[in-house]
Amino acid sequence: MEQSDRNVLIALPIVVLIGLGIAFAGSQGGASAFGIPIFALSVGLAFLINWLAFIPAYLLQTEKFFDLTGSISYISVTIIAVVLSPVIDGRSILLLTLVLIWAARLGTFLFRRIQKAGKDARFDDLKTSFIRFLSTWTLQGLWVTFTLAAALAAITSDIRKELGLFALIGTLIWVFGFTFEVIADSQKSRFRADPENEGKFINTGLWSRSRHPNYFGEIVLWIGVAVIALPILRGWQWITLISPVFVTLLLTRISGIPMLEKRADEKWGGQDDYEAYKEQTPVLIPRP
Repeated sequence: MEQSDRNVLIALPIVVLIGLGIAFAGSQGGASAFGIPIFALSVGLAFLINWLAFIPAYLLQTEKFFDLTGSISYISVTIIAVVLSPVIDGRSILLLTLVLIWAARLGTFLFRRIQKAGKDARFDDLKTSFIRFLSTWTLQGLWVTFTLAAALAAITSDIRKELGLFALIGTLIWVFGFTFEVIADSQKSRFRADPENEGKFINTGLWSRSRHPNYFGEIVLWIGVAVIALPILRGWQWITLISPVFVTLLLTRISGIPMLEKRADEKWGGQDDYEAYKEQTPVLIPRP
């Protein structure tokens, strides 16, 4: 076994334990079904879906439905949480609607993109190793858990409150972030579809304001979800506010921006126009 595989093998139980910790914290003050906290059931479902999807993915040596599985996880987990909750109020319906819209849109977009590209280069070295490939699906289960944590806590909570100012502000924040992400993705897709842009980097539209405007929108919309959930949280459930923090750290420090920036530097580094673009354009937060 390679050293990298050994390291992953050690890390996997830690990832699962972190998921269990979130399940414990989010379940406090929440409703139960079949004698088990609904929040904990939701977390277990997030991991189970990804582990089941891993089996055919490894056997077929494909990553083509990885992102689609992530979206299915978000949709399934949220629907199950709402259905199993003894009380379904306006906040639950609002959160369910926002998650479904986001997951369906992003999942469809990413699935079409990888079908067109044929593969995702990030998985070239991962999918040949059972343990490393398994780790990516396990991490996706944790990703779903973290990002949905605040919403799930509000949906499964025993406390119910009328929709108010927090719901309005949170929804407006979500709409802004979602719109920003959709426009950024659309602009990049059109740019890549133009044969004249072959081998070029995008620096127009929102991409002239930020080098990663889609990620900015993604972070903002999850902040909106957390704001909507905020009035319901209590005790250990406050830990679920890590949701937008986790999304931010993941995209800016781990799998998002660092990987894309490295790839862009390898491809266009040294070109005057690219170096000027990097110097003048913020990495994440758009300039006015």
